[in-house]
Amino acid sequence: MSSNQNLISHQVPPLKKKQRIDDYAKNIFFQYPTKTSIKKALKKNLLRVNGDRATTATWINGGEIITVQLPEIQSLKTKLELDLEVIFEDDHLAIINKPAGVQVSGNRLVTIANALPQNLRPSTEEDACLTWPVHRLDYGTTGVLVVGKTAHSIRSLNKQFQEQEVKKTYYAAAIGKMPLKGTIDSVIDGKTAITHFEVHKTVSSKRFDQLNLVMLHPETGRRHQIRKHLAELGNPILGDKDYYKDGLILNGKGIYLHAFEIQLKHPHSDQLSKWHSPLPKKYLKIFPDIFES
Repeated sequence: MSSNQNLISHQVPPLKKKQRIDDYAKNIFFQYPTKTSIKKALKKNLLRVNGDRATTATWINGGEIITVQLPEIQSLKTKLELDLEVIFEDDHLAIINKPAGVQVSGNRLVTIANALPQNLRPSTEEDACLTWPVHRLDYGTTGVLVVGKTAHSIRSLNKQFQEQEVKKTYYAAAIGKMPLKGTIDSVIDGKTAITHFEVHKTVSSKRFDQLNLVMLHPETGRRHQIRKHLAELGNPILGDKDYYKDGLILNGKGIYLHAFEIQLKHPHSDQLSKWHSPLPKKYLKIFPDIFES
């Protein structure tokens, strides 16, 4: 595998003020989600700015092109057995139904990234490369996850996500009385974040007063955007242990946030394509008959 097959790039938009590369890149390249992981990548010469090697002393002013090499999945000493539901697969991409309680990538053995080779067919394209998720879903979040299987696909999909061309639909169980529909517009990590929402069903609850099945369309893709936005609205997601109201934490069931549908252009055919994942059964116990299983 040649090293340039696993490169992805990002053009920095105009910035209000300059930022250090490690502060900026951790919010862009989800494969390196922390300053520590970015610094390790910098030491390994995996990041370049306008073609030049980047270091911790590199500043980003706006307009630069940052390229980063995807981290390689090391040979696993312990055999990983994690069966994934494959919603769709061809030689260019795959759509996975992500289960709850599994990280997309990271230093753990049990990750979606580590499980991909045993669940997907190798691509027969000339630029076939390491299969890799092209966006993130949180540890507890379920639903549709997009995976690239060729260098061209990863670059194309990554660009669509960065340019906010991908349309995403989520469902969440939100706590408390709330407006039937609306738009949440606020700043997350110094950037504009916009989420549109609509309540589809409401049920009464002795413990939580009421629970709402909410459909959400995030217009932007900030880290923890939906979770933060619903908490800002005063309606945190059921089971969310990071953004919650005192006394309203649900233990043992996980967070009720599901990536229901995704729409994007197929990186090879350029055809607008859409895939979805039905709500898990735990939602139907709270909101019966809302969807057919």
